[in-house]
Amino acid sequence: MHIHPSILSADFANLESELGTILNADAYHVDVMDNHFVPNLTFGPQMVESLQRVSKRDLDIHLMITDADIHAPGYAELGVASVTFHIEASKDPIQLSRKLKSIGAKAAAAVKPATSVNELAELMPELDMILIMTVEPGFGGQKLIESTIAKVSQARELARAKGLEVAIQVDGGVTEENIATLARAGADTFVAGSSVFRAVDRNRKIDLLRTLAQEAGRG
Repeated sequence: MHIHPSILSADFANLESELGTILNADAYHVDVMDNHFVPNLTFGPQMVESLQRVSKRDLDIHLMITDADIHAPGYAELGVASVTFHIEASKDPIQLSRKLKSIGAKAAAAVKPATSVNELAELMPELDMILIMTVEPGFGGQKLIESTIAKVSQARELARAKGLEVAIQVDGGVTEENIATLARAGADTFVAGSSVFRAVDRNRKIDLLRTLAQEAGRG
């Protein structure tokens, strides 16, 4: 069970010091938004390159941008651990996944709440991870959409049916109240933004979330 705090909820003016408050994380989740695919504008390649230089943990890049086929490989070339693109923003996701892995990054594909998990069926053998969005992408601090939990189970069942070891990540509204439910549904990687960054002791919150997920997973 892996906890990837989303730095979308961090203080952008002090990002390096903010990263130092979440060292118990397994990786840092970086939301790249272009104000086209989603109605928000955040980081670009220059910021990611800077984060890569100072980060003491792997960077898990989540691209919420149009023309993913064109732009995603550039993020992989920065040396990040993984690059997630949205299936809705790629014209050739199989080729893109192979390109990302050939550069040296893990390849992941995300689906919005309204997109069927079945859209990933043919692509799944090419992926290291699937990201199920449990809120509409674009802004942090949203409440988890309960209907998306079933999609987590569908993704896990699809991976098992194909005999694949694919990580299932969830992103949006993850809290200590619902992480056990998500783990039982089949998720093993959790993006938590507000719930971590609002905590007085962020590392303790990360450890708590991980423990709750592990206990649920064993059950």
